[in-house]
Amino acid sequence: MTQHIICFGETLWDVLPTGKMPGGAPMNVAIHLSYNGFTPVVISRVGNDDLGKELLAYLREKSIPTDWIQQGETHLTGVVKANISDKNEVTYKIVEPVAWDYIQYDEQVAELVRQCDVFIFGSLAARSATTRETLLRYLPLARLKVFDVNLRPPHYNQELLKALLHQADIVKMNHQELEEIIGWFDVAGGEQQQMELVRKEFGLKLLIVTRGAAGAAVLDGTGYYEHPGYQVEVQDTIGSGDAFLATFLTNYLQRSSLPQALERACLLGAFVATRHGATPAYDPLEVEEKMKRTLHMVGDSLTAGSEKERGTSRE
Repeated sequence: MTQHIICFGETLWDVLPTGKMPGGAPMNVAIHLSYNGFTPVVISRVGNDDLGKELLAYLREKSIPTDWIQQGETHLTGVVKANISDKNEVTYKIVEPVAWDYIQYDEQVAELVRQCDVFIFGSLAARSATTRETLLRYLPLARLKVFDVNLRPPHYNQELLKALLHQADIVKMNHQELEEIIGWFDVAGGEQQQMELVRKEFGLKLLIVTRGAAGAAVLDGTGYYEHPGYQVEVQDTIGSGDAFLATFLTNYLQRSSLPQALERACLLGAFVATRHGATPAYDPLEVEEKMKRTLHMVGDSLTAGSEKERGTSRE
């Protein structure tokens, strides 16, 4: 792929009852993008410790460049304790402070950001003053900014989220995060009306809302589209949303129609939920062919705002 993509934020280890696994939404998205043929750059920070060295080695195995991942002596590599007792609703205890709370601004990275086609970031990395300041300096330099909302109490506040939403072009959030954000405004109506308000309020090019097993919806200037999702036997949902975002962006950048991008994103998100961990290896085309033979969607095949909108391609 010719597009240059940067994923900014946390790289860490998810500690599960079965052991530790590499994680962190920006890193996960980067790996899923690599499965789709991209070579994304990860901007992050790890400790100069065994966990950090293992993480860098893992990324290299996944063909992710590690040149721009800083190594620090003061803070340890990030660790998150994941509770998967509810397979469909994983909860996290996120240790702080850790290395990715201290990502330093770098002029060479700033030049990379200026040159990149897509800059992907989340809310969790902005919990600390140092990384937040670095992120806010990079964002104005980027061409297309993709905000992967990732609300993990108590690591965010309304003021921070509004600032990040105003910076974004494309936003992905889940239905619970939409409910929380819509609570800032005095508004009634269903999901589509709520998405329209958020898109208008923050001047977004495109807004995606995921609903777990119930699929997802997307809204842009051409209309509102939704997909009912796929029924699968869930192992854990870690990384499912990251696979969804990477697959959606892959199809978006390839100028697929929004319904097609949404369908494929739901399919790959469902697949990852059938595996343990955030980044199981796969070939997207093989997965798509296999799952379409064995799975069925929940409810109707695909619904959109209108028959006309259903076939509308992105401008």
